[in-house]
Amino acid sequence: MPRSNRPRGARPARDDGDDLSHLLSGWKRTETRRGAEWNVQPVTAANAVKDYVCPACSLPVARGTAHLVVWRADGVLGDAADLASRRHWHTHCWRIG
Repeated sequence: MPRSNRPRGARPARDDGDDLSHLLSGWKRTETRRGAEWNVQPVTAANAVKDYVCPACSLPVARGTAHLVVWRADGVLGDAADLASRRHWHTHCWRIG
């Protein structure tokens, strides 16, 4: 009979409780570009389900392509307006921009 590779017994308890901040810490970050603060959120290829146009190169960011979503972090019109004006960038275009 083949052996089972499944762990037996209960999983060890985590010390951090229900705090998920350690999982999200690398997910969204804030960067400073040209004197302004920007929120930068990576999108994986699996989660890229629509086509967008990159504001830097005006070429399409095709669905299934990993890219970045960028919006102002210090806008004067408030968080809702900043989030509504977010743009999808090629990762390379954001790095060189």
